[in-house]
Amino acid sequence: MFLNKAQLKERIISQGLIEDYLNLDIQLTPNGFDLTAGCVFEFDTAGALDFSNNERIVPAGKELSPKKKNPEDKFGWWNLKKGTYKIKTNETVNVANDLIALAFSRTSLLRMGCFTQHGVWDAGFKGRGEFVLVVDNPEGISLKQNARIAQLVFAAINEINEGYTGIYQNKR
Repeated sequence: MFLNKAQLKERIISQGLIEDYLNLDIQLTPNGFDLTAGCVFEFDTAGALDFSNNERIVPAGKELSPKKKNPEDKFGWWNLKKGTYKIKTNETVNVANDLIALAFSRTSLLRMGCFTQHGVWDAGFKGRGEFVLVVDNPEGISLKQNARIAQLVFAAINEINEGYTGIYQNKR
């Protein structure tokens, strides 16, 4: 069973399911919660992945600075060329042990020739979201700071005793 807007709002307020959001009423959707772009990184080194994770290398990437169109603007824009980028969200997500979360590209992003790629947000995960943005539009995209970029939906599971304990736990 997926959580609806009312169930999500109740868990956000009473249990801190999501923290550091910008505007709860705007980011809540009928079926989920919109995550916003906090930081954009371009990949500048190779990664490495093995079975045990003992030799795993996750590239930190080079953070891109947004540019303001006008000096009086509060927020700037990232002008992204065709390519692959890492996004770090503004929001911190605290997935309870009776939930998992799945993220999807916002359809507005898809209509611009761009999409996000995500892993499963395991029960017990706590931290800021990080995922990939692929700009496939040959002309690129302009992305404003705090733009709603992906929708997170939550599904109820049978509660587990021990949740996620990997290296991304509590990463901000």
